[in-house]
Amino acid sequence: MARGTFANIRLVNKFIGKAMPKTAYIPTGEVMDVFDAAELYKKAQKQVIVLAGKDYGSGSSRDWAAKGPWMLGIKAVIAESYERIHRSNLVGMGIVPLQYQAGETADSLGLTGKETYTIALSEKPKMGELVTVKVNSGREFKAILRFDTEVELNYFQHGGILNYMIRKMV
Repeated sequence: MARGTFANIRLVNKFIGKAMPKTAYIPTGEVMDVFDAAELYKKAQKQVIVLAGKDYGSGSSRDWAAKGPWMLGIKAVIAESYERIHRSNLVGMGIVPLQYQAGETADSLGLTGKETYTIALSEKPKMGELVTVKVNSGREFKAILRFDTEVELNYFQHGGILNYMIRKMV
């Protein structure tokens, strides 16, 4: 499952500038499978986020689409918009869904994805809250926290739906 995540041959990865199921490992620039790059980031204890365009999660197997990024170690997604159910499934896996404010994109903000990001989540996040995202280049911007229900907030505070259910059963 993890090896198949982001392996669609039509996905355009801006690190390599064309549609193919590969990415660039930022520290070296080497082009490799997404899974292999994710393993190197995990080994280096580097957390990973995804910068995405419109309708993130559309047209994919929904369970796979949320579990795969979690298995790759992705902690947050910042997208222009989400497929409704996929966004909720990300929350269920403990991944933070953030959305650019209206009219903003990674390109308009000058983001390449090669930067280091700090996402300032409060201890008690609120639905629709504006969250500050700081970039190591000195730039910062606000993104909308896309927890859309109290249940999603609860799942996230437990680290995802699985942890929530286990704690509830115990």
